[in-house]
Amino acid sequence: MSSLFSAVLLAGGKSTRMGRNKAFIRIEGVPLWQRQLSILRQLYPAEIFLAGPPRPEWSGAGCIIISDAREDCGPLGGLVAALRRCSTKFLLVLAVDLPNITFEHLHLLVGLCSEGKGVIPVTEEFEPLVALYPTRSLGSAEELLGSGRYSLQEFAARCIAEELADEHQVALSDAALYLNMNTPTDLADLAHG
Repeated sequence: MSSLFSAVLLAGGKSTRMGRNKAFIRIEGVPLWQRQLSILRQLYPAEIFLAGPPRPEWSGAGCIIISDAREDCGPLGGLVAALRRCSTKFLLVLAVDLPNITFEHLHLLVGLCSEGKGVIPVTEEFEPLVALYPTRSLGSAEELLGSGRYSLQEFAARCIAEELADEHQVALSDAALYLNMNTPTDLADLAHG
């Protein structure tokens, strides 16, 4: 499947609640953006995008740096930008602020893709920041972006409704992989967890 999918690391968030850029927070001594890229590389995607504003630290990252399709629209801007550039059938999306995600779990998700259909994990709600979208979902993403509706929950729901992706119910034992690190409290919980 490796030749059939690309990957994007979404790293363009403003990190307002964290008070500092989450991409550069160190987990076990490694900045989060480098940790996430390392995991994506282990999956051997055809290409890797890093979506967000250009930064000097990323110049030697060995991936394709892309700006969000539109500023101030959340992760949908990075997703649309990557889908526009994607040269394969699927795009694996990973947010920079999910420090518990593992290679094994992403590998499982990649394996769940069927012909032409991506996969969106579900815990208590959709987990659209760790998902595989078919490139043919670009039209729906562009439509939401153009209408100012930036919710990835809405995008995920549309992908399911339009049979662009299947749901994958995440096992309770794997729910912690989807911890989204948004605040200093989340970071402290991670350090003590």
